[in-house]
Amino acid sequence: MTRYTFQLTDSLEKVLPACRPAPLEQDRAVLLQNQKWAFQLAYTCANDDFGETSTEFRVRCSGPAAAAAELRRVDLVPCDYPCHGTWDENYLTTQPGLLPDLLVPLDTHEPIRAMPAQWRSLWVTVDASRLQPGDTELCLETFTAEGEPLARFALSIQVLPQALPPQTLYQTQWFHADCLADYYGVPVFSEEHWAILDKFIGCAAAHGINMLLTPVFTPPLDTAKGGERTTVQLVEVDWDGEAYRFDFSRLRRWTDICRRHGITEIEVSHLFTQWGAEFAPKIWVNTPAGPEKRFGWHTPAVGGEYTRFLRQFLPALKAELDELVGLDHVWFHISDEPHDHEKETYAAAKATIQDLLAGCHVIDALSSYAIYREGIVEKPIVCNDHLQTFADHGVKNLWTYYCTVQAIGVPNRFMAMPSARNRIMGVLLYQYDIEGFLHWGFNFYNSQRSVRHIDPFRVTDAGGAFPSGDPFLVYPGPGGEPWGSIRGEVLKDALQDLRLLRLCESRVGRPRTLELVRELAGEISFFAYPTDKAFFEKLWSAALELLAENAGA
Repeated sequence: MTRYTFQLTDSLEKVLPACRPAPLEQDRAVLLQNQKWAFQLAYTCANDDFGETSTEFRVRCSGPAAAAAELRRVDLVPCDYPCHGTWDENYLTTQPGLLPDLLVPLDTHEPIRAMPAQWRSLWVTVDASRLQPGDTELCLETFTAEGEPLARFALSIQVLPQALPPQTLYQTQWFHADCLADYYGVPVFSEEHWAILDKFIGCAAAHGINMLLTPVFTPPLDTAKGGERTTVQLVEVDWDGEAYRFDFSRLRRWTDICRRHGITEIEVSHLFTQWGAEFAPKIWVNTPAGPEKRFGWHTPAVGGEYTRFLRQFLPALKAELDELVGLDHVWFHISDEPHDHEKETYAAAKATIQDLLAGCHVIDALSSYAIYREGIVEKPIVCNDHLQTFADHGVKNLWTYYCTVQAIGVPNRFMAMPSARNRIMGVLLYQYDIEGFLHWGFNFYNSQRSVRHIDPFRVTDAGGAFPSGDPFLVYPGPGGEPWGSIRGEVLKDALQDLRLLRLCESRVGRPRTLELVRELAGEISFFAYPTDKAFFEKLWSAALELLAENAGA
């Protein structure tokens, strides 16, 4: 005989196999008209029949709000590298093991297998845009495989007539087109590849990504010196012996897909290699003698044929992108994350094209305020553990990022961290009035430095290089379908938090909105912020109350 236990819990609870999750505090949700709200149905079972008795059950959504609900199964994934050798106290674990992260689409008629003596969960998302303003109800019912009722949960939902404002934050999480071709085993820019790209670009947009890394040439990122990543070159280059000519047909198709999914910003892949800008990216050129890998690790960044090439290429690219999306929506990179000992080579590379990019958006990741002060990087994207220095010096319109290094004190999205540490980014983005956010890995399915391809369902740490969860936010499901993660859903909630605060600001002003945050959390920074997940329920409750008090403002 199988005995089941079910319990509702919130979306910030990571349901660990050995721990009973905290119960959902409220059975009522108040949602804005275009808000998405999630919770979990946690379950476990006990039996003593050594697998001979079924542990399968079924779940059904019912009630007036059922059509607005989506169910996904939360699966465990390997977390071989949960953290670096130093860590703080705000981790769920520092030991390798299995952690909940992968969200698998679930048909409501599909049976679910409970694991004896293990807690697992289903992820339930309610899309308020599919409901009419007013009061409604959602019920979750579970049944045995034979149809006998097991448990029933009823949640009341109130949908308010107000809506969250559009996202104004620029967000890019680097999109790796080559990894999709490699994982699915399809030729680059074949029709199969384009179909997969379309699905993953749409998924990126659903995560609030409105700026997409665009491989005009194969991005010179995360590549071992002398090594190569699979070629993904949108721009076809021809050389007739005297001049270069460019075919932008594939770039046009790429931008068409972006526009269709609501992605407005095009982020041109870096023009020089990572960490020092010493070399050219890999570029294939069609010559009278046939295709030639004309540029790459064998090509100096400055003073040779690559400089000549860029001075022909960049004006043509700018004219094309100006026609396609407008240059105000195009963002260029020189080289990623120059350090103090690399500033001379970065500055030299930048100088070769500075006049060509005059008036354009040029941004790069940067940790060093000293380099910024020298004017070498004019628009820095600052890691969140160094951002305070820039803010203290009054730098405006800041961007920020986090990656593998931001592992102590500051927010991040590692699997071994509690979800509240991921979600607090939305409030901090508002607190610092951040203009843009960058992350290096939306779908990086390679080992560190792209030495080999990996299976992201088995390897979540780039081959033991970065804490699990850093290299990618989505999984490559069957048929080219992107599958989500808990971390991705929490990111969406963080962006909703940011939009909620922007809505408050539009009603009562920024000073009063910041005061609201202080009333709930005190003075906050990237190193001092609420770690209790209860903060977010309090934030929404207080913000909605403030909005109701100022409904006519």
